[in-house]
Amino acid sequence: MSDDLLGRRTEGETLDRLLVRARSGAGQVLVLRGEAGIGKTALLDQVSARAAGFRVARAAGVESESAFPYAGLHQLCVPFLDRLDRLPAPQREALGTAFGLASGPRPTRFMVGLAVLTLLAEVADEHPLVCLVDDAQWLDSMSSAVLGFVARRLLAERIALVFVLREGNDYLDGLPELVVRGLDDADARALLRSVIQGPVDGRVRDRIVAESRGNPLALLELPRAWTAAELADGLDAEPLTSRIEAGFVRQIEALPADTRLLMLTAAAEPLGDATLLWQAAGLLGLGADPAAAALETGLVELGARVRFRHPLVRSAAYRSASTADRLRVHRALADVTDAAIDPDRRAWHRAQGTAAPDEEVAAALENTASRAQARGGLLASAAFLEQAAVLTPSPALRASRELAAARAKRDAGALEAALRLLSAVEAGPPDERRSAEVEHLRGHIAFDQRRVADAAPLLFSAARRLAPFDADLARETHLEGLSAAIWAGAPLADAARTAPPPRTPPCALDLVLEALTTRITSGYTAAVPLMREALDAVRAVKVGTDDVSRAPWLFGNRAGGIVASEMWDFDARRAFAQQQVRLSRDAGALVQLQFALNFLADNELLAGETAAADALIDEDLRISEVTGAPSVGYAVLLRAAYRGEDRFGEARETALAAGQGRLAVICDWAAAILHNGQSRHDLARDAALRVFSSDSLGYSCLVASELAEAASRVGDPGLVSAALERSAEWVDTDWSLGLKARLRALNGSPEDFRESISCFERTPLKPELARAHLLHGEWLRREGQRVEARDHLRTAHEMLVSCGMTAFADRAARELHATGETARKRTAEPTDELTAQEYQIARLAREGYSNPEIGTRLFISPRTVEWHLRKVFGKVGVTSRRQLRDAKF
Repeated sequence: MSDDLLGRRTEGETLDRLLVRARSGAGQVLVLRGEAGIGKTALLDQVSARAAGFRVARAAGVESESAFPYAGLHQLCVPFLDRLDRLPAPQREALGTAFGLASGPRPTRFMVGLAVLTLLAEVADEHPLVCLVDDAQWLDSMSSAVLGFVARRLLAERIALVFVLREGNDYLDGLPELVVRGLDDADARALLRSVIQGPVDGRVRDRIVAESRGNPLALLELPRAWTAAELADGLDAEPLTSRIEAGFVRQIEALPADTRLLMLTAAAEPLGDATLLWQAAGLLGLGADPAAAALETGLVELGARVRFRHPLVRSAAYRSASTADRLRVHRALADVTDAAIDPDRRAWHRAQGTAAPDEEVAAALENTASRAQARGGLLASAAFLEQAAVLTPSPALRASRELAAARAKRDAGALEAALRLLSAVEAGPPDERRSAEVEHLRGHIAFDQRRVADAAPLLFSAARRLAPFDADLARETHLEGLSAAIWAGAPLADAARTAPPPRTPPCALDLVLEALTTRITSGYTAAVPLMREALDAVRAVKVGTDDVSRAPWLFGNRAGGIVASEMWDFDARRAFAQQQVRLSRDAGALVQLQFALNFLADNELLAGETAAADALIDEDLRISEVTGAPSVGYAVLLRAAYRGEDRFGEARETALAAGQGRLAVICDWAAAILHNGQSRHDLARDAALRVFSSDSLGYSCLVASELAEAASRVGDPGLVSAALERSAEWVDTDWSLGLKARLRALNGSPEDFRESISCFERTPLKPELARAHLLHGEWLRREGQRVEARDHLRTAHEMLVSCGMTAFADRAARELHATGETARKRTAEPTDELTAQEYQIARLAREGYSNPEIGTRLFISPRTVEWHLRKVFGKVGVTSRRQLRDAKF
């Protein structure tokens, strides 16, 4: 490769290595980044030429195609769609729906991404595959998101994926990157000599080399477009890309009028479809051979497909045209585009060819937006709706379409863009219902942005205003407001009493709202029957495709999850979290997914499944990087407490300053756990007491045992008694019974330590069981019963280490040492070396899931699952799935 491209030896060698590694089964990704004309496409061409034995697939972003969801991805996958039937059914349905080949539920980017990964892996099983994506800065957002997803999962595939970018692409940022820079002076002069025939004034040659800054396209085009005098005088006032494009404009302006119009038509038709081009040319009444002059310049190729010499030529042809010519060309292209085969592109051309408001055109764009949304293209849908609004003659209907666009942007995670659209909606004609809906959406966005103190009053106000128009939505909005107020740590009683009346018969949402209202206004005991009924109702909810964008929060730690915590039902709490994750994924609601991942991670930590929790927390961070929304991060606090990391003081102050009172409560709860583990019981008592006194839903129950443990160690029996007294009203489950027994033991009935252990042995709560053994062992040691104490302390130490609870494990080791036995350093288990993802794969394989099923759950390919399993087998010391089932995790 390095022999073929002047001055590109280093880049060529890098790309050679990429192909070698991909051929060997180590998936490769590289982003070539650099300014226009720097030679990135030439490098792609060289990769293609050198990919002997590879199947080569190419796609290119086109600026005018960026409005159409999955347009770039479709280019890349078209050669392989004959394999679509080989994909698992959910993936086949998702990809078929995304590409408009089938109708089905709205696909998520995760499922489409997995389908593309599986499809490409299927191709690569036969031959190594190299995928080349040019001008990726112009890919539509869904194609970018899916290809970014695939790029991060090419671990064990014989696939190389190379992107070309001018500027940033949020979905591709962070991938391995090679910056393509200008040629050095000697190579630049050599390239210039190869294209300029005859003698050249030295001053002009030096000016070209200097002003091109080694950019190969500039070296080729500046001599063609500018006179020697102009080059000698210099063109420093303009950026290099602008100068190159201006040079192309000069060449285009020198062409006959019909030729210019033909080039404009080709530039406006992003598919490069020569048939459409000539049909449009006929409608425009162009001359007999308008292409001849264009072909002579070499600026465009007109074969079966239309190709411009460089994207800047397309840009020059379009931008240099008059507005009247652009409108005329788009109208012609709309007329020749088949409305039955490609209604969306026809609607887009009609919109581009319309200067004044036109309801028929706007309605067609609105239909295009609906189809884009059905295919999972939320941002594309929003863009079409925005354009439809601009072309809408009726001010009221325009505002409604802007509101719909804002909803789509919010669902896609583009929160600031959604807020800007809402300002435009509010400038429309007065309409009380629409105004209430705007306030409702503002409340949602405030919650998504973690501005919960702002969200609560917005949602309560919206609920009141929506009541005359939609009683069900008003009640749902009131519950959302109550949830926001809970997370803000705001006073709740007055707001709880103002809920709209429930429907008859009540649904799960009504029951949750009534249960929380009663809990807030009348106390725990009065609310128990209602909370039990609400819990059963949420368990029984069957969510349809129409509800999926609104339902996930009902299962989360804003509604159903709070009720499950108050009822001490860990199985329901965990199941709700899993359901919230699934629904958020299905809806493509990334911000809600971040909350769901944290809620599930919190449950996995309570169960001692630290590797699973780590994977969920990492996913929250990855989504944050993609969307720009902050990570939710509350599960990180519990993990820090387990690990013995004190990060709660600053986090608490930050939460309070941001009006996130519940997050401050979580900080105190986690700090109490940390300090009890470190035997700093005075600090643990103070942190726990703040939570205990707040009556924060869910957490004031959870913190009672931390308060009692700390108070018993600092000689404050009154607080131990207060915690025990509060526990009397709790419903009885193995979780609550284990804590009640612990509280009785700490209050002077040590025989109940055994009862606590017995209760926790019936739960998945390994950290609580370990701490039950620790407390009993400590009491036995203080009573001089060293032999029995050692058994419990040894068990506690082993369990605490396995749960990643460093501070408590150290405390158990100190206690064990006090009995006369040194805690044995835990023998490294084979599973200790497993990564979080390997651990998840191993568990799923042990539970009997196949490689494709595991890949679907974890959004990786079956081959990658197999690759991870081989590593797991080696680390664990087994050779088969059967043996894996007997391994300890």
